[in-house]
Amino acid sequence: MAAHSQFALLTQRRFLPYFIVQALGAFNDNVYRQAIIGLLFFLGVSAEERSTYAVIAPAIFIAPYFLFSAIAGQVAEKLEKQRLIVVTTSMEIAIMSLAAVGFLLQSMPLLLVALFCTGLQSTLFGPVKYSVLPAILKPEELTGGNGLVEMGTSISILGGMITGGLIFQLAGAHGPEAAAAAIVALAIAGNLVARMIPRVDAGAPDLKIGWNPLPESLAVLRMARAQPAVRNAILGVSWFWFFGTIVTSQLPAYAELNLGGASGSATLYIFVLALFSVGTGTGSLLCEKLSARTVEIGLVPLGAAGMSAFLLDLYFARPGAPPATGLDVAGFLAQPGSLRIVVDLLGIGVFTGFFVVPLFALIQSRTPSSRMSRVFAALNIQNSGFIVLAAVVGLGAGMLGWSSPQLFLAMAIANVLVAAWIFALVPEFLMRFLSWVLVRALYRLRVRGVEEHVPDEGAAVLVCNHVSYMDALILAASIPRPVRFVMYYRIFDIPVMSWIFRTARAIPIAGAREDPERMQRAFDAIDAALAEGELVCIFPEGALTKDGGIAPFRSGVERILERAAAAGRPVPVVPMALRGMWASMWSRRDSRLGRMRVPRRLRARVEVIAAAPLPGPVSAQALEARVRELRGDDA
Repeated sequence: MAAHSQFALLTQRRFLPYFIVQALGAFNDNVYRQAIIGLLFFLGVSAEERSTYAVIAPAIFIAPYFLFSAIAGQVAEKLEKQRLIVVTTSMEIAIMSLAAVGFLLQSMPLLLVALFCTGLQSTLFGPVKYSVLPAILKPEELTGGNGLVEMGTSISILGGMITGGLIFQLAGAHGPEAAAAAIVALAIAGNLVARMIPRVDAGAPDLKIGWNPLPESLAVLRMARAQPAVRNAILGVSWFWFFGTIVTSQLPAYAELNLGGASGSATLYIFVLALFSVGTGTGSLLCEKLSARTVEIGLVPLGAAGMSAFLLDLYFARPGAPPATGLDVAGFLAQPGSLRIVVDLLGIGVFTGFFVVPLFALIQSRTPSSRMSRVFAALNIQNSGFIVLAAVVGLGAGMLGWSSPQLFLAMAIANVLVAAWIFALVPEFLMRFLSWVLVRALYRLRVRGVEEHVPDEGAAVLVCNHVSYMDALILAASIPRPVRFVMYYRIFDIPVMSWIFRTARAIPIAGAREDPERMQRAFDAIDAALAEGELVCIFPEGALTKDGGIAPFRSGVERILERAAAAGRPVPVVPMALRGMWASMWSRRDSRLGRMRVPRRLRARVEVIAAAPLPGPVSAQALEARVRELRGDDA
C-alpha cells in the first residue's frame, strides 16, 4: 500500500482530463470575477459603486445554486457524465464570449448578466464534479482523488484571483481586451480537455426530470438526509464553506488593520490568502497518507480540533493594531511575531483539508450511484445557504464593531461547538478518530493484497486469524470499505473498546453452550448484512490464540456461507492473515497486567495480507489452510 501515490492518478486518462477541466473552471471563474473588479478601477468608479458591486455580485453568482441545483442534479443523474461535462464547458465558451463583449463595451450590466450565467453553468457542473469520482476511482483511491481535487480547486481559486487582479495592471490601456481574450481562451481550453474525458455512465438514465425548482429542491434535500452519516457529512461540508467564507472574507481587512499592510495595496492580503490556500491544498494531499488509502473519517475530528486551535492562536498572535504600517510582504515578515501568524494561517488551511476531504469521500462511498448527483445537488443548495449566512454574519459583526481577530475568536469557539454537535449526532466520526489514533500510535502497518482482492462493492466474507484485542481495528484501518466484524461477546464488551465496536456495528457472538440465543441472533445479523451487500469479517478460530499459533477453524463459517447460498446469493470468501501481532500490544502473550503497561514493541511492525477470493461455500479446513499459508511463520 505504501508504494501507491495519489499523484499517479495525474498520469492516467481516467482522471487527468477531469482534474484539468475542474481546475480550469475554478481558475476561469475567479479570473473573470477579479477582472470585473479591475474594470471598476479602470473606469475610475467611486468607492461607493465598488462597494455596491461587492454586495450585488456574489448574490448574482450564487442565486442559480438556490434556483436550479435540484434540476441540475437530476440532469446529471440522467445523462452520461462526460457528455454533460462537454455541454457545460461549451456553455462556458458562450457565456465567456458574452462576458468578453461586456469587457470590450465596458458594460457593467452585461457583465453582471454573464456573471449570473456563470453561476448557472457552475450549478450544472457542480453535481457532476464530485459524483463522477466514484465512477472513475476505486474505493481506496477516493480519499487521494478528492485530495487532489481540493488541492487543485484551492490553488486554482488563488491563481485565478491573482491573475484576474493583475490583468488590468499589466495590460494597462488594453486591459479590457486582455481580460476578454483570457476568459474566452480559458473556456475553450476547458472544452477541448473535456472531450478527452472517458465515458462515464449515467447514474439513473430512466429518471424522469421534475422541472419545478421548489418541490424538487425539497425532494433532493430529503434524499440527502436519508442516511445519518451522509446527512451529517453534508452538514460538515457546508460548515466548511461557512468557516472558509468567514475567514477569507476577513483577510483583506485583517491584512491592513492587524498586519500592517499598505493601504490600497492587496499584496499582503494575497500573501495571507495564499498561505491559507496552500495550507488547504497541503492538508488535502496529506489525507491519503494519513488514512492509508481508506475513507478515514477519523481525520474529521482531528481537522476540526486543528482548525479551532490554530484560529484561536491567530487571535492571540495579533489581537490589536500592528507594530508598523505600510508594509509589503517582506516588511511584514521582518516584524516580530510574523512567523507565528504564518504558521497559524498555514495550520488553519492544513487542518481544513483534513476536515473536508474525508467528508467528500464519505458521501461518495455511502451514496448509491443512482442518487449521487442529486445528493451533491442537495449539498450545493445547503452550501449556498451557509455561504449567504456567512456573509450576513460578517456584515453583522462589522455593524457591531467587531474586529477581524474578535471574529476569528468567535469562529474558533463556534467551530468546537458545531463539531461536537455533529460528532454527537453521528458517533462514528469520533469512533473512527479513536481507532485511527490507537492504530497509528501503536503499530507500523503494512498492507498487501487488500486493494486487489477485497471486492470494491457487493457482499463478501473476510476470514482472518485472531491474535489480539486490536485485530478488528487494524483490519478496519486496512480495508477501504466499512466492515461488520463478528467478535466474541466478551471482547465486544471490553470497556471503551465496546463503544468503538458498537458504533462500528460489530456483531457480538457467543458459543452455543454459553448463549444459544445470542449465537442465533448473531447468525441472523450476519445473513442480513450479507443480504445488504456488506462486508462481514469473521475470526473462525472463535477465540484469541493462546500460543501464537492458529487454532482449528470452527464450522460456523460454513454455516454462514451455506445459508447465503441456500438463499440464492452465494458470497465470495477472502482469506486474510495478520502477521507480527503475537509480540505486539494486547495479545495473550502478556498477562492481563502486562497488557496494561507500555508494550515491549511500541510501534510494532505488523502486516495484513489478503489472498484472492474463494467462491463460497467452502470448507473451514480449506480456509484454515489458506490462512496458515498466508501467515507463514511470522506470528
